[in-house]
Amino acid sequence: MIRFFLPSALVSLVALGTVFAIGGTQALFIAALLSILEITLSFDNAVVNARVLKRMSALWQKRFLTWGILIAVVGTRFVLPILIVSAVVWISPIAVTQLALFDPTHYGELLEGAKYAINSFGAAFLIMVSLKYFLDHAKTVHWISIVEKHLTSWGRIEAIEIALALSIVAGLSFLVPPQVSGTILVSGVIGIILFIIMEGITSAFSIETKETAAQGLALFVYLNMLDSAFSLDSVVGAFALTSAIPVIVAGLGIGAYFVRSLTVYMVKQHTLDTLIFLEHGAHWAIFGLAISMFVSLLTEVPEVITGTIGVAFVVAAYYSSLQFRSANGAHHPL
Repeated sequence: MIRFFLPSALVSLVALGTVFAIGGTQALFIAALLSILEITLSFDNAVVNARVLKRMSALWQKRFLTWGILIAVVGTRFVLPILIVSAVVWISPIAVTQLALFDPTHYGELLEGAKYAINSFGAAFLIMVSLKYFLDHAKTVHWISIVEKHLTSWGRIEAIEIALALSIVAGLSFLVPPQVSGTILVSGVIGIILFIIMEGITSAFSIETKETAAQGLALFVYLNMLDSAFSLDSVVGAFALTSAIPVIVAGLGIGAYFVRSLTVYMVKQHTLDTLIFLEHGAHWAIFGLAISMFVSLLTEVPEVITGTIGVAFVVAAYYSSLQFRSANGAHHPL
């Protein structure tokens, strides 16, 4: 286990040491807190990512931890929010970047104002991830059987997950103030469209028996889009603790690296094969996160509630998997 997490531990120590040297004890505490929050909110992301990463070659798995972490830290947690703010407030990305670097307080206010676009996009993408999993009519293993069996039967209806997601987004657009209804509708539709495109591309490549560079790249892009959908809300929430960009990037980056190390660990240890309900719990956690992001469009949802829902589902699925293994005479998986 040590070899999987040693690099992320070393990077964490260096990053936290740098934050302490620049900002002192308070900055160190905030960065550590952001790391813990990112890990807690993204644990289900690691489980889902492991299923995708398993389909990738060792080379692309390595790139997931090298190139991918650069994309996660710089792209998802710095560049992407800037682009979203730029699109929402209609000012150039260069001007927003200058605000982020030299006037982070004002930038944080703009980012808070863009939360409707961010949460609608992220929630729509994540609801598609969970619905696609539970509405798969070929799914035969069920954790919460009384619910999941019915969902798989509904999955025989073509594209029902798209219809459900669009209905949720459209319904919410009528419940929010008129000035943000268009933003919510457009952002949600974009999230759904991007999921459909990425799912279509990865499914097209999955029929190939030998991995190609294009297939590895498609799965790599899909994983990073998943990471973006999971992490955008934490970027907004981070500004409630501090407006210091280096502290936010360091804290969320540490969490992102640890989650990616956990993903690789689960792939190498065949965790999803030995803990058969863990993937179910992760998708229920994703569903809970998506719903909480949708609800946040109407009222404030504390991150502690969002994180607790996700962890509760994953932990419950873990122990259900252990009980299943025990009942079938299997050994402890970890």
